[in-house]
Amino acid sequence: MKTIHDFSRKKMAHEKITMITCYDYTSAKILEQTHIDCVLVGDTVAMLMHGYPNTTHATVAMMSFHTKAVARGLNNKFIIADLPFMSYRQSQKDTMHAVQTLMQAGASAVKLEGAEGNLNTIQYIVESGIPVMGHMGLTPQHIHGLGGLKLQGKNDYAKKQLLQQAKQLQQAGCFAIVLECVPTELAKNISENLTIPTIGIGAGPHTDGQVLVFQDLLGLQTQFKPKFLKQYLKGEELFVASINDYVKTCVGLQTYRWTRIEHRQHNADAVADKEQRCQKPCPNSSSQHQYNGNQRILHK
Repeated sequence: MKTIHDFSRKKMAHEKITMITCYDYTSAKILEQTHIDCVLVGDTVAMLMHGYPNTTHATVAMMSFHTKAVARGLNNKFIIADLPFMSYRQSQKDTMHAVQTLMQAGASAVKLEGAEGNLNTIQYIVESGIPVMGHMGLTPQHIHGLGGLKLQGKNDYAKKQLLQQAKQLQQAGCFAIVLECVPTELAKNISENLTIPTIGIGAGPHTDGQVLVFQDLLGLQTQFKPKFLKQYLKGEELFVASINDYVKTCVGLQTYRWTRIEHRQHNADAVADKEQRCQKPCPNSSSQHQYNGNQRILHK
């Protein structure tokens, strides 16, 4: 996928959209070789690459830095970059500066969380020629307001509200929407009532696409295990085992090296001792005989 038109084309053709997060050049080079449709430089980078407890610690500078790295590793993937916490909730000038920074870093589109208070902002960004992906349901940047990372849309009122907000995001100009941690039937209902595609994470199988975090998919972190997560590789275990194998190899080489050094030193000492002994005069040497012969000749 290279343009936003590929998203609508896939929805019309009932083809699932696949998206994965990425934060660095090396991972991007790997993803370039895969069939993944699009890549999200998500604000989860603050947690997975910088060790912060949540995504509110991501900044425009951080997102730009990682977007540049990912863009250098990808040539044929559509890149979406997250607008970080509060970067689009201040002035229009600040918002557009953040958008410009991420787009010039290599993004093909930006993503922001929530509908309330953002519709005019989305419309303005889209009218400026920048594709916008929406994000609703569980919005991690609102973790403190939500009281934690919890399933959203559990009661009838919340379900109606989320459906309405999804339609508002579509009306404002979003080309796609991420649905995070909402009930399966709600995600299905929203997907069926929109002309733009939905991309789910923890939202069941009926969305128009799916997104997973790179480290979660490959099992590179095991501390956070949501119920919906399927790990396709036990990456952390493999990494640990491989590094330990390397350590064992190095220790083995060191032992072998020192054994060889001791062996060579032993041989060198033996040779030196032999040479030293050979340098001493030998009573039966030919030179001694010659000397004695000369003495005998002189006495004659």
